[in-house]
Amino acid sequence: MYPAAFDVYDDARTAVAGLLGAEPTDIALTESTTDGINRVATAIDWDETDVVVRTDLEHSSGILPWQRLEREYGVDVRVLETEAGRLDLEDVHAAADGATLFCVSSLTWTHGTRLPVADIVDIAHDAGALVLVDAVQAPGQVPIDVRQWGADFVVGSGHKWLVGPFGSGFLYVRAGLEDEHELVPAAIGYRSVVDANADEYRYEAGARRFEVGTASPVAHAGLLEAIDCLEEIGLESITDRIETLTEQLKAGVPDEQLLSPRAYESGLVTVAVDDPEATVERLAEQNIVVRTLPGPDAIRASVHAYNTHEEIETLLEALRMA
Repeated sequence: MYPAAFDVYDDARTAVAGLLGAEPTDIALTESTTDGINRVATAIDWDETDVVVRTDLEHSSGILPWQRLEREYGVDVRVLETEAGRLDLEDVHAAADGATLFCVSSLTWTHGTRLPVADIVDIAHDAGALVLVDAVQAPGQVPIDVRQWGADFVVGSGHKWLVGPFGSGFLYVRAGLEDEHELVPAAIGYRSVVDANADEYRYEAGARRFEVGTASPVAHAGLLEAIDCLEEIGLESITDRIETLTEQLKAGVPDEQLLSPRAYESGLVTVAVDDPEATVERLAEQNIVVRTLPGPDAIRASVHAYNTHEEIETLLEALRMA
């Protein structure tokens, strides 16, 4: 049983690394994006002199861990305000000044916009800050190259656009980062250290120190299958299909209702409606699954390659009846 499980761990790290443009040694397996962010947040020695910057576009995964640091350690949390899913790089310069860590999404869950991650990383690094990227909305619908981004940490999960199972999270840690910054994970186990039986334990290099002990391999076995399926179809084919269907959907939404960019950036399409919760319930009765958002009065559709032109037209017709 143990050899089979560890084969899955190894194969999953290799598959995720290939997806992100990384090395297997740069990857730790986690339960979710939230789990990955928390593993990073609890590995840094914080005090009241530290500053975390996040945008106002972050999911609760990229909000609550920093609020906890603010409450427990007096960390200053700066919120970078944005407009229509965009941020101003001059504002990034100002916010990053004196920061310890900068948290940003690569693709926003609120608007479906792609943010200029490499530019943000350069600015934050010049200011002396580490950068954590929440990339959960990207794998499976847009290409990712973490080395081109230059980020220190990248978190994600397989249950969204990769169509993998819940529990199939992953964390990328830039190689050699532990030589530049002290990273002491809050949890430790035999998978975290070089030799669990040594008199003095020594953490594994890089990402592996963020893994702990025995965990079910089932979720990451499912992730392996999902990545194999993606590679068989081809990411370019999937992206092209998402773009075609997304453009069909946007073409049927009036300008005053469309909160996502008119030009294609991702399969996330946000539409303003009068009563989001009632709209979601009404569409669910027609077997149309969309969600509300915590910000504007809006719903969001997630258009994937497995959707059809007929389904897009059905959604548009349902929205017209709202």
